[in-house]
Amino acid sequence: MARGNFGERLKRERELREVSLKEITTTTRIGPRYLEALENEEWDKLPGGVFNRGFVRAIARYLGLDEENLLSEYDLAYGEQNHPAPEPYENKIPRTPIWVPILAVLGLLAVLGALIAGGIYGWRRYAAHRAAKRSSALLLLPAQTPLGAAAQTPSPVAIMASNSANSSATVPLDLSVSTSAATRVRILADGALLLDAELPAGETRHYSASKLFEVTAADSSAVLLELNGQAMPPVGSPGASGTIVLGQKDLRQASIGTP
Repeated sequence: MARGNFGERLKRERELREVSLKEITTTTRIGPRYLEALENEEWDKLPGGVFNRGFVRAIARYLGLDEENLLSEYDLAYGEQNHPAPEPYENKIPRTPIWVPILAVLGLLAVLGALIAGGIYGWRRYAAHRAAKRSSALLLLPAQTPLGAAAQTPSPVAIMASNSANSSATVPLDLSVSTSAATRVRILADGALLLDAELPAGETRHYSASKLFEVTAADSSAVLLELNGQAMPPVGSPGASGTIVLGQKDLRQASIGTP
């Protein structure tokens, strides 16, 4: 199609129907400068692409023309003036597939997870071993009787006086609770509730009482107890829940052994 045929035909069809550019603009919302650019084939004044084709289709529909035929004439006229230049050859560097960094991140997370799990497992083993060792040491330390003990046996009066002094010499109790893993802990001091909550791993808390502590743990191996600075036996079996009652007697047993 020769230059000007599309624009001339579009203008001729509009004038035959005695339609002004303003009427087309009012109905199709196409600016008058775009309508004039189409009729004059001034392609550089048009937005281009699908917008131009949308303008042609809307105008054809308003004037009652065949939309596809008018679009074909537009494509032919527009294509003769806008030959696409060939794209220059680019020797592009191959792009790294996106799954490579994703796999690297997943691998790093797996390694970190394994290290954390191994550390928690090792700490639990160490804590359980230390608690069992201390418990067995308390059970395997009977009072040894030296030679000539018969001559050194205290009298009944001295024993009664000693028991009376021990019973009266009570000291305030300080309980240290340390956790190697997250677990729920419940603590009563002299019958009063001090704690009933989930403790995180690595937590250490201190509580005071006059006579007794009652400690309950959901995971016995995750809790380490010290009474006035002295290590206490485990709350229960490793991996299971348990309850233990601690008082003045536990201080004396920890210091001199259980006879």
